[in-house]
Amino acid sequence: MTEMNSVLPPLSERSNVLRWIRKNLFGSVLDSILTIIGVLIAYWVIKGFLTWALTTARWEVISANLRLILIGQYPLEQAARLWIGVAFLIFLGGNSIGIWARESRFSVALLLSPAILALLPFSSGPRTWLIVLSVTGLVGWWLGRSRPEVLRRSVIIGWVISLPIIILLTHGFTPVDSGGVLAIVKTNLWGGLLLTFLLTVVGILFSFPIGVLLALGRRSELPIIRLASVMYIELVRGVPLITILFMAQLMLPLFLPQGVTIDRVLRAMVGIVLFSAAYLAENVRGGLQAIPKGQFEAAHALGLGKAQTMIYIVLPQALRLVIPILVGQFIAVFKDTALVAIVGLLDLLGIAKTVLAQPKFLGLQREVYVFISLIYWVLSYGMSYLSQRLEERLGVGK
Repeated sequence: MTEMNSVLPPLSERSNVLRWIRKNLFGSVLDSILTIIGVLIAYWVIKGFLTWALTTARWEVISANLRLILIGQYPLEQAARLWIGVAFLIFLGGNSIGIWARESRFSVALLLSPAILALLPFSSGPRTWLIVLSVTGLVGWWLGRSRPEVLRRSVIIGWVISLPIIILLTHGFTPVDSGGVLAIVKTNLWGGLLLTFLLTVVGILFSFPIGVLLALGRRSELPIIRLASVMYIELVRGVPLITILFMAQLMLPLFLPQGVTIDRVLRAMVGIVLFSAAYLAENVRGGLQAIPKGQFEAAHALGLGKAQTMIYIVLPQALRLVIPILVGQFIAVFKDTALVAIVGLLDLLGIAKTVLAQPKFLGLQREVYVFISLIYWVLSYGMSYLSQRLEERLGVGK
């Protein structure tokens, strides 16, 4: 078997750069024309963009408002605990890469991205923190790579408790006037990338189990549960997200007892969770329907009950099949958080509008929105890349 794998293909079938270009880009007259037109269009677009970005654009609008874009109006004297929370996440990310993706050079390069960002015209404070983040990630990667079996369970536990830790660090727990550690910072001061990140993480983590339960409820044999699940899914999917957000902001307080109020950020989180759960339910239901009936029959033949069959046999296979769809939904949740700017929350898009309202930076929409778009693209591509790595590891489609 080893000898067969080591046999090289004929010389005429071996691929190199010139042969690949000849086959894929200039295989026919039409392919050649389309390739030349595509290259000219790409050259025109890239040249125009680089000329504007390197000579005309006024990037001082970004450097002057970087703190506002990242954390909104969060008090500057309390910002160090946010950096600590980010360092904790990057350390766990380095551990995870060292344990489960040790051969991926791109993943290791991601850990160096904060240090690369330090080369941009930031102030000395962020530059120092960005270098610390890269060092923390590389240390976590080295530890995960050197002791994968020892740290595997600890890293999983760390990811489970990461959200409560981040929220605790962000919100605090001691009154402001007491002078204690981690003073409370009200959510009306949260904004920028910080608010977008929290809305996304909460929306994904809480909508996923609700969506799974709704998918199971829609396939339930109990008519009441099935009908309730179908009504909820179809009702929520029939209205846009902005309607859900308005209802969460304006109508949710009407159902609360007198004198009880819910924070505006929490209302937005509830709206995003309820909206995303309906779409996740349909994605998971598609995976459940793809499982052959023979899986159920084999589980029942082994003496497993319905709940055990679903938890240990059917549901893991269904979730494995719909990983690309689920990640696509997660990316959509991340981008849909921009709609909270319409209900008065200053996420990335809301902060961008605030920056452009400053008299000093009027007319610099292109610079601001290009930078905001770059943030969205980098984070969306990061989720997509992690999804691809997970699919390869689980053998999805093979």
